[in-house]
Amino acid sequence: MHIPFLSLQKINESFEPALSQKIAEVVKNGWYIHGKECKAFEENFAQFCGVKHCIGVGNGLEALKLILRAYKLLGVFKTGDEVIVPANTFIATILAISAENLTPVFVEPDIDDYVIDVKKIEEKITKKTKAIMPVHLYGRLCNMDAIIAIAKQHNLKLIEDAAQAHGATQNGKRSGAFGDAAGFSFYPGKNLGCLGDGGCVTTDDDELADIVRKLANYGSSVKYVHEYKGENSRLDEIQAAVLSVKMQRLDADNARRRQIAAIYNAGIKNKAVILPKLHQAEEHVWHIYCIRVQHRKAFIDYLAQNGIETMIHYPTPPHKQKAYKEFAHLNLPISEKIHAEVVSLPMSPLLTNKHIMYIIEIIGAYKNIIKQ
Repeated sequence: MHIPFLSLQKINESFEPALSQKIAEVVKNGWYIHGKECKAFEENFAQFCGVKHCIGVGNGLEALKLILRAYKLLGVFKTGDEVIVPANTFIATILAISAENLTPVFVEPDIDDYVIDVKKIEEKITKKTKAIMPVHLYGRLCNMDAIIAIAKQHNLKLIEDAAQAHGATQNGKRSGAFGDAAGFSFYPGKNLGCLGDGGCVTTDDDELADIVRKLANYGSSVKYVHEYKGENSRLDEIQAAVLSVKMQRLDADNARRRQIAAIYNAGIKNKAVILPKLHQAEEHVWHIYCIRVQHRKAFIDYLAQNGIETMIHYPTPPHKQKAYKEFAHLNLPISEKIHAEVVSLPMSPLLTNKHIMYIIEIIGAYKNIIKQ
């Protein structure tokens, strides 16, 4: 048996013939940038998230960058200001901050759920702190009630990195609606993914939305009239159309992901494997089902020998990357432990129960006999 980590081909095939018909419609229409498909998706995704504005952009990294740049133009941030961010995240979160000449301040995650530890945020707040950027890692929402309270108490902006948490809800509110703004990615492997790069910004702030929209379109809202030094970061018509087709099934697909995670958690019995902690169902959309094992290479090799493909999200934390050697001295043992031990098991709404039970059986038979 061979079980791929994720088959994008099969996922896209599951949306046929609607997907190909919609793409053909866009091609025939002859309007490929900032047309009716992008507008329709923006309106529908804003409504889905429960916010006033959704601005389609080129990708998730640019979504975060544009939010930060807009706040600088509004005078809320200035060069050198600090943004509190989890140490355990994909590097794009940090890249967005440094790209806008702001300073990331790393906070360790909770070892049980891998997202930012809210108990450690306030000790990192200084006079230069202007924002908190929680990351809903692997599809799990952070403790937003606690983070919102901290942000309000210290008059900080709250910017969600929701790149992995499409559709996750907490207390009746969806990701993308908790903060002052949020950045999403629609990279093909996401729970809501397009056929290339794509992203968006969500917000209830009219002024912020207006500036982000202009920045993403060369700093312009009227052709050849440029108010800002913007860039080209636009969600094209084909990607928007693809997302509109896929969004119709997002809640159902997320429900299947939760079901798979529950089966994994109930079925995997091996003391060498640390399972992810289950919270209330809607708080997690299981973009990634991530376990931890001490001797990762041996475990991955064992699964591969049995036809099970895995991934590592992520092998090296941002502060240990060459790109951020200025942070290499930081003492962040929890993040480093997580990054050294995580293994992502196959997770897809199309994963069959037969495949799930096979994975559980193989993991159950794994003997952790490797000595380091």
